[in-house]
This record gives sequence, structure tokens and C-alpha cells, in this order.
Amino acid sequence: MRDNNFLKANNARSVWHPMAHPGDSLKNPPTIVTGGQGVRITDIDGHEVVDGVGGLWNVNLGYSCDPIKEAIAKQLESLPYYSIFRGTSNDAVIELSEELRDFFEPDGLSRAFYTSGGSDSVETALRLSRQYHKIKGHPGRVKFLSLKYGYHGTHFGAASVNGNAKFRTAYEPLMAGCHHIPAPFTYHNPFNETDPEKLAQLCLNALEAEIAFQGANTIAAFVMEPVLGAGGVIVPHKSFMPGVREICSKHGILLIADEVITAFGRTGSWTGSRHWGMKPDFLCSAKAITNGFFPFGAVMISDEVAEAFETDKTGAAAIGHGYTYSGHPVGAAAALACLRETKRLKVNENAAARGKELLAGLHTLSDKYEIIGNVRGEGLMCAAELVSDRETKKPLDKPTIGTIAKTAYETGAMIRVSGNNIIISPPLVLTSADVQTLLTSLDAGFAAVQ
Repeated sequence: MRDNNFLKANNARSVWHPMAHPGDSLKNPPTIVTGGQGVRITDIDGHEVVDGVGGLWNVNLGYSCDPIKEAIAKQLESLPYYSIFRGTSNDAVIELSEELRDFFEPDGLSRAFYTSGGSDSVETALRLSRQYHKIKGHPGRVKFLSLKYGYHGTHFGAASVNGNAKFRTAYEPLMAGCHHIPAPFTYHNPFNETDPEKLAQLCLNALEAEIAFQGANTIAAFVMEPVLGAGGVIVPHKSFMPGVREICSKHGILLIADEVITAFGRTGSWTGSRHWGMKPDFLCSAKAITNGFFPFGAVMISDEVAEAFETDKTGAAAIGHGYTYSGHPVGAAAALACLRETKRLKVNENAAARGKELLAGLHTLSDKYEIIGNVRGEGLMCAAELVSDRETKKPLDKPTIGTIAKTAYETGAMIRVSGNNIIISPPLVLTSADVQTLLTSLDAGFAAVQ
């Protein structure tokens, strides 16, 4: 490895960073993270902070989860790679599939299709949902419905169902047949409704209206996150997702739960679908499935959908989709070890408890600082929306938000800025003391611009 002077001198010179302007990365060099231990990360200058980002919503078990590291090393020795395309498989992926079947049984999901990450998982669910309807004799069901503010990845299909213009505009035209309904977001919605339950019903009415307009027999699936993550941590009323399930079932529309973020405990429940008491047809997972230690994902599939594919006699169910790294044995071994640790540590329970502390602390900061326009969260998914005026909800300017984030980092916490939202999604194994470090650092950040 080159020395620190080389790394600093060449920071961002030859690499384009995701979700960033290349010119900005050159003018404002990214933080160079060189170490991770527990729930803390260390930069190239030796500055250690609590990781309030959790890697990228994915390092649920922290950076010191030795069982996963050991499983990866052991698997690299025995079988570092082999394809699971037609005709071959591997022992690790077979074992993992049985473990996932048990884990997702309460969600009504029993089959797994493996991917390399979250965007792959969403893309897979979109494709398989169209194929399902063709198998069932409804080839006209090709459209997709989703929520504004929703985020589903960066592939063309996944980006097409995204509900945020900043992930769409530069890459349009995207895939035809994707339509969006208002999100149940009490702080920003076209109905000017602040009551969560009333807003949920208005959005469900909008879904029914869009289905009627498009024609139910043209729609393949509805895709949504149980809690909208990158769009700003938007928490729907508890009636919303069950209401979506009921409407989809009534009209023969498949329901895709994008749980790339919410699966494996982040909401305080083992899955976001279980959190709201409903069963999807597909569940997209990635991120925490290997604790971020290996790129890996899985689409979990319901019994009903599986039956349609597995009992087909026409050949229409032959899957013409897959990835070189689908079912990668090292990823499967990592996922097995991760799932064991995730269950053993009962991280869902800690996420629920620490999430309440974090959200309460953010509300206290909101009472103290006028620039915090709105605070929201569920489990260890929290956000503070920053405004220059609470009445108009005008977003706070970027330089000021940058100062807040920089000061928070200097005083002990890495946080994520998304638009005018500060998003907090730390590892699920953090302690109450870690929560207080996050809050103290945020307090210092807000005080710096007061």
C-alpha cells in the first residue's frame, strides 16, 4: 500500500465516486477511511468516529464481526467461485437457501434467487413479475407502479420505478410503463394532509385511481420500500402497506417489497413487511445480508409465485435472467455466518430500543434549533430535514449543511447528507453511549451554524 502522502495527493484524481459530481470530489476531497472497529471508523489521519451511516445502511453488525470474516476466508480456501447457472450448484448456496427459507417463512417466502446487490435484486423482481403474468396467460401485464420519493436502485428498470427526479432526469428516457403515486409523507404531500392515517387513505385512494386509469390488466406489480430510505426516511402509517397489499390482491397485481435496507432488523422487526403485518410476493434484499463484507443479494419469492413457475409445462417459466455472481459461494458463506450472528445478537430488538433513544434525541434537537424542520424515523432509520424557514419549508443551503456535517465529524460522528436531509442509519449493535455520541456531535454541528 502506498503511503499517506500518496493517497492524499491522488484522492479522487483517478476515481469517480457514486452519487457525486466529479469536479466537486476533486475540489473537496472525500474522507479517506482506513480502519473500522466495532461501530467506529478511523480515517487516514487517525481520527475515530461513530459511524452514523452504517457503511451505507448495511454494516448492521459493525466492523468487527469475526465469524463472517472467518467464513469468507474458509470458503476462499475450499471453493472461491463457481457458477450456479443451469447444471451446477455449490454446497454453501444450498445451505443458505434453506436458512433463508426458515428466516422468511413468516413473510410467506420460500424460494431465493441470488444477485450481486440491491439494484440487481429489484431488477430481478421486476423481470420475474412480468414473466409470472406471461406464465399465467396475462402477457399484457407489463407496467409498474411505485411511490414518489421511493428509491429502488440504479439499473434502468430499477431507476425507472424510482420516485426521485435526481436519480432519473440525467438518464431519461427511462423504461416506459412506470407510474408513480404520492407517498404517505406527512411533511410533503399534494393533499396538505398532516394526519398520518388520513394521508395513508388518500394515497391508497390515489393508488386505486391510478389502477383504474391504467387498467389493472396492464399492471404487473407495485414496488415500495416499507420505510422509504434514500428518499428521506419516510415512515408510512401502519395502515398503508396492508392497504397496498389488499388493493394489489384485489386487482391481481404482484407486490414487491424493496427491503434492501429494511430486511434483517433495521426497523426493529426482522423485516419491514413483518413490521407492518403483510406478506409480499417478492422481497428484495442485499446490504445487511453479508454485513457489507461481500457484494451479495437475494430476492425471496412467495409460494404462490413459485408454484406458477415450478408447475409450468409450456417452457414459459424458463428463467432467462441471472448474474455471473448469482449464488457466489463466498457470498453465500458470508451470508450464512451473518444470518447466524444477526439472529444470535437479536439486533432487531436493539434497533428498536436504540432507535427510540435516537429519535427522542433528534426531537430534542429540533426543539432547540429552528433549522430542523422535521424529524422522523423507525428503528435505526432516522432523518432530520433541514430548512431555512419552517413556515415555507425552504431547504437549508448546501454550504450550511456541509458545515454541520463537517463539525459533527470533527466532534465524533460520521453522518450522511442527502439533499437537505441528515440521515442516520448506524450499525444495529451500537450502544446507548454511541447514540449519545451521535446526538452530541449533531448538537455541535447545529450550534456551529446557529
